[in-house]
Amino acid sequence: MNQITVRGIAPEVEKQIRRKAKATGKSLNKVMLELIGGSTDPGKRGRKTAGSSLAKLAGGWSENEAREFEESVRVFEEIDQATWK
Repeated sequence: MNQITVRGIAPEVEKQIRRKAKATGKSLNKVMLELIGGSTDPGKRGRKTAGSSLAKLAGGWSENEAREFEESVRVFEEIDQATWK
């Protein structure tokens, strides 16, 4: 992978990039690649990734919901030795 260092970013622009990364749960690198890619290839602007159209329908779990689910199905991971004779 190639690497580029960007110097002289205005403090307010940096804050906005960091806010966007935090709000979207993306890395700073990913946000920067999206910003740069969108400005250099207008055809990619607004293009969605495969499966993104299902995100609203499928939803998602919070970390707490996922943890609760894992705990609730943990009993199914146990093998009842009495039934394996």
